[in-house]
Amino acid sequence: MSELNGLYRQRIGMPENEKITFAALDRVLGLTAKSIPFENFSIIEHRASVIAKDNLVRKLLVDKEGGLCYELNALLYFFLIDNGFHAILTRGVVYNNEAQAYLTIGRTHAAILLVHADQTYLVDTGFGGNLPLTPVPMTGETVTSRNGAFRVRKAHSEHGDYVLEMKLKHKDNDWRIGYAFDSEKSVADVAELNEIQTIIAEHPDSPFNKHP
Repeated sequence: MSELNGLYRQRIGMPENEKITFAALDRVLGLTAKSIPFENFSIIEHRASVIAKDNLVRKLLVDKEGGLCYELNALLYFFLIDNGFHAILTRGVVYNNEAQAYLTIGRTHAAILLVHADQTYLVDTGFGGNLPLTPVPMTGETVTSRNGAFRVRKAHSEHGDYVLEMKLKHKDNDWRIGYAFDSEKSVADVAELNEIQTIIAEHPDSPFNKHP
């Protein structure tokens, strides 16, 4: 077992000898959401590190900090790969439902596409309080968790070819868009996520560089 795999299991409270099956991913996602916070302290405190596997292990698993989507989902991506899954990272554009428009800072959301039994699923542990807490099939089928209902709908636009939609429990009466993403444009190297971190840290329209 790799260092990352062992430390990840320790952080979320999952036994080292437990095989991570597709059916177990709901539990993994639930434990991850409870154990590794969605937070921007390193951005606010101007101490962000280069996005690389070793740095993610140190920050999130050794120092037990939290992080933003490009850190949380990158770490989960490495964990999934270590446990035998076929996964890739992708980038999306978050939708601002109040403004009824996509954020102007571009493709700054990182998420995971996972292939299982010839079907592709969206997996995300870096979307704040909007987490599906379960793999969401790219077929349009609605899935539910204790956080609400979620679906991935095919929708071609300048921002991609799919959108994640949600109806959060005790919050949403109607479906709303979470973000658009392009299933054909995968992240070839985790180093590409440094571009996201730079935008999040420096762009004047970034929602994450103004207050904790």
